[in-house]
Amino acid sequence: MTDFPSRPELRLRLGDPCTACEQDRLAELERILPAVPHIMDILATIRDLQLPDAWLVSGGIYQTVWNILTERPHLHGIKDFDVIYFDGSDLSYEAEDKVIRKVNAALPELASLLEVRNQARVHLWYEKRFGRPYRPLDCAMDALTTYAARTHAIAARLGVDGNLILHAPFGLANMFGMRLVPNYTQDNRETYAEKAKRMKALWPELTVIPWHANE
Repeated sequence: MTDFPSRPELRLRLGDPCTACEQDRLAELERILPAVPHIMDILATIRDLQLPDAWLVSGGIYQTVWNILTERPHLHGIKDFDVIYFDGSDLSYEAEDKVIRKVNAALPELASLLEVRNQARVHLWYEKRFGRPYRPLDCAMDALTTYAARTHAIAARLGVDGNLILHAPFGLANMFGMRLVPNYTQDNRETYAEKAKRMKALWPELTVIPWHANE
């Protein structure tokens, strides 16, 4: 496993909003991700395929960081790697399926773990699947604001120059501090509880903030 020294200190320092600035956290994430080969394979692939507004988001990033901070194998507990993109020119499932197949073919060793979704069409199927409406999104990064936990809201991609581009609308302190914190922009209480239970079992170091303070 790649050596990242002083992991407990790193969690304490970067996980505390008062002892480090967001630029420090971004810099550390920019150091961590390039050292994980399969993460870079995914990022390079979605860049090279030129998918519109495409990013690797959520668990594939923050759970990778948790595994490094807790000295676990890189793939421990990672159920899937969420690749999102935004293409409003064709909202059909057939168009999305074509992209899914293209990404899977480009990453055959990771295909079983990839979850590729066009964020422009999520509102078309979300209510049927989850029982509550979902507003049409404006862009791929708009999706991050709807995730069940603020901790989940992290995205990465590679620029044409190879530089890592990161986006975290709620910041990175909770990720580095291993805290699961609710996001109230959507009524995701049940989803949050399910994810919290699974993650706490996989990462006992995780602190789970209840959906409401009195729970």
